[in-house]
Amino acid sequence: MPSSSSWPPFPAAAAAPSGTDKSASTAASTESSASSGGGIIKTVSVHETEYKLSPNTISLTKPGTYVFKGVNDGTTAHALGVDGNGVDSDISAIDPGSSGTLKVTLSKAGTYEIYCPIDGHKALGMKGTITVGGSGAGGGSTRPRT
Repeated sequence: MPSSSSWPPFPAAAAAPSGTDKSASTAASTESSASSGGGIIKTVSVHETEYKLSPNTISLTKPGTYVFKGVNDGTTAHALGVDGNGVDSDISAIDPGSSGTLKVTLSKAGTYEIYCPIDGHKALGMKGTITVGGSGAGGGSTRPRT
């Protein structure tokens, strides 16, 4: 009789691989979305305080997928957003002392705006410029655009 009660665990154990198959398909879809963006070129840390971004001028050598890590060094909640050339993306609030990441694909050379999307923070000075592209990235430091 104990041997017949040991039979149900085997079918249950056989169910485990189907759960594994689901995670494998999840991983595959994650990989395909990452590969469609071409992979992450670089992670850029942006420190946020009341009411500024540091750095507020970012030069990137080529179009592609980047991760912007917002580090809240301030005393109130902040967030991070990127806008321009067909991109309009932001992350939710980052508590003081915490950080968050924003993954964006900047597919075109040119200028993008980086800012804090929390109400009123951008108007108080929490904004900057991202310049993408070989010559534009180099020239971005000589001609200010705000």
